[in-house]
Amino acid sequence: MAETVNSPDPVSAPAAAANGELEAGVRQRRLRRVRRERIDGLLYPIGMMVGVLVVWEATARLFSIPPYLLPAPSEIVRSMIANSAVLIKQSLGTTVEILLGFALSVAVGMPLALAIYLWRPFARAVYPVLVSSQAVPKVAVAPLFLVWFGFGLMPKVLIAFLIAFFPVVINTAMGLASLEREKVYLARSMGLGPFSTFFKIQLPNALPSIFAGLKISITFAVVGAVVGEFVGGQGGLGYLLLIANGNMDTALLFAGIVALTILGVVLFLLIGLLERWILSPHTVERTSFGQESM
Repeated sequence: MAETVNSPDPVSAPAAAANGELEAGVRQRRLRRVRRERIDGLLYPIGMMVGVLVVWEATARLFSIPPYLLPAPSEIVRSMIANSAVLIKQSLGTTVEILLGFALSVAVGMPLALAIYLWRPFARAVYPVLVSSQAVPKVAVAPLFLVWFGFGLMPKVLIAFLIAFFPVVINTAMGLASLEREKVYLARSMGLGPFSTFFKIQLPNALPSIFAGLKISITFAVVGAVVGEFVGGQGGLGYLLLIANGNMDTALLFAGIVALTILGVVLFLLIGLLERWILSPHTVERTSFGQESM
């Protein structure tokens, strides 16, 4: 028998090249769209803030609004420069309170969420108490902490913890419960034990929800630290706001608010960077698994 030689199809080569060019064009357009969306996501908020500041500055100057009532943005910037050393010093104390309260909320909230997810009787007993506890004003609880723990660091950290831990618990429990039971059964049928199933499937699936809770928690921790400093602080940005309010120094008051805003945004972005760093390996694993199974 004569051997048959498979000769390349003269039509398939140009078609494959055209398909490759088409896919490359689609990828380039997608990349350009993503870059444009990212640039727009930065330009629109910046433009909005610049517009608000310009209108604010013009209004304060045209109508000669007293500085103690509403200082112009330029006055606030001058106050921030003049009091930069004080703002930095007080920001460091507030940052310590925020980070300690946030760390305590993570250390308590995540094991509590895991217990709620794994043990249904415990969830039925604790979950309603957690939800109803959020109706208690934290400002009303703060004086009790001052009586019990004095005017040191502990009351501020505990108030920051009380305000910040609830999103960690709820988002972690919801993230763990969001996994379909069929995936757990499939993992068990493939020979994975309970610990392997949890760390390889359940926990990676819950990470986006967990980090969403952490982002909310870090912003709540800023609020909690300031509340603690309002009630019984002897330092920190909240205490500085009280001093500025008592002296009718509205420019310094706004400067402290700006410092708190910057602090909260920086901490939020740091959590976002940590989220990208941790989630990117899981994203790569899911992508490669999907390509291998095709």
